[in-house]
Amino acid sequence: MKRGMYVMDGRREQWSSKLGFILSSAGAAIGLGAIWKFPYVTGVSGGGAFFLIFIAFTLFIGLPMLISEFVIGRGAGKEAISAYQKLAPNTNWSWVGRIGLIGSFLLLSFYCVAGGWVLIYAALSVPGMLIKEGANYPDLFGGIISNPMVTLLGLALFLLINVVVLSFGIQNGIEKANKYLMPLLFIFFIILVVRSLTLEGAMEGVRFFLTPSFENITGEAVLYALGQSFFALAVGFSCMVTYSSYLDDSVSLPSSASWVAIMNIFVSMLAGLAIFPAVFSFGLEPAEGPGLLFIVLPTVFAQMPFGEVFLSLFLLLFLFATLTSSFSLLEIIVSAFTAKGTRSRRNVTITTGIIIFLAGIPASLSFSTLSDFQIFGKNVFDATDFLVSNILLPIGCLLIALFIVHKMDKALVKQQFLLAGNSSEALYSAWRFLMKWVAPIGIVIVFINLILG
Repeated sequence: MKRGMYVMDGRREQWSSKLGFILSSAGAAIGLGAIWKFPYVTGVSGGGAFFLIFIAFTLFIGLPMLISEFVIGRGAGKEAISAYQKLAPNTNWSWVGRIGLIGSFLLLSFYCVAGGWVLIYAALSVPGMLIKEGANYPDLFGGIISNPMVTLLGLALFLLINVVVLSFGIQNGIEKANKYLMPLLFIFFIILVVRSLTLEGAMEGVRFFLTPSFENITGEAVLYALGQSFFALAVGFSCMVTYSSYLDDSVSLPSSASWVAIMNIFVSMLAGLAIFPAVFSFGLEPAEGPGLLFIVLPTVFAQMPFGEVFLSLFLLLFLFATLTSSFSLLEIIVSAFTAKGTRSRRNVTITTGIIIFLAGIPASLSFSTLSDFQIFGKNVFDATDFLVSNILLPIGCLLIALFIVHKMDKALVKQQFLLAGNSSEALYSAWRFLMKWVAPIGIVIVFINLILG
């Protein structure tokens, strides 16, 4: 099958539909960042003004970056490493894909640990074992993450789900899972938002979240919003390069990317509307930080009628989002080792899952057995998070921006952008300007701030 100017290996799978691709890409983007990190960062950064700035940065930096990864992936019709090799032969640009693969592996080594926590919480919430009279939620969370057997079990089960889904391939695995999980995520979210908005005093939380109050915005908050804008769309590690490599020429890349960005913003809005009205209704502090999900929300739901049910719904949707995001991270690794068609996808997926489990053990034990082991003053979990989020991800974003503008064939870039006839020359020019100037400058600013911070 022809893929732009290139011939694609006919043995590679493809998405069965545009909807499947968009839902899977949205699932890759909507994870811990949108549902966990976004609400607490919004809480500590002034509420509505931060949300407004985040939307602007998502549209003018995150979205152009997402389109760029789509253009690279479909333009080559190859997974991340092979895509850069094909588009820039006899150069070292394939290291952009390798950085993505290494970054995804390191990210999975602690992301799956956090996914295991969510899985455990979700499992405990279904029979109502989380909400109890007189429960001490900080101690409960501390007890879970400091128990080696519990955290290792959570890590193993979370990875097992990933391995099973990816073993079935693109259409029957990732796409099919996202077609069920993403609609359920939105349905559960809407139920929670309706319940949250009907609480007494909920409108105070709505005003905090949706009413811009720029006097509360600091330079640090603006930089948080800038970083969140491209981190939230899963760009930087070439996961979307791999996803779009399975896409045919009948789909408009700017249109698909726009839908992913809109869905991400919508989920972020739903997260805020589910959380802040409830937090304000019960007189709690919105600027609670990372403990918002595991400590504050159980406290909130414990005070609601049928709180056990609503807490279970929230934790299940959070688990769905965490899984759909981890699928994309694992796929970039699996696709790299099955690219030549000489290895079984199932065997590679199982082997990769086992290796990630072993690599994730130190992060899993960071709050128990290895709590005293420090790397530059951080435990293994936090040190790996810092390396991935503050160094490898911004570097990956910057290299992709430079590649799409200065290295990839301009005719192919334009062809891929305009394919399917839903985009104009003016839109292409605007996107290219954003990628040439705005995105790189924004990425460099965030990178410097994260390193110095």
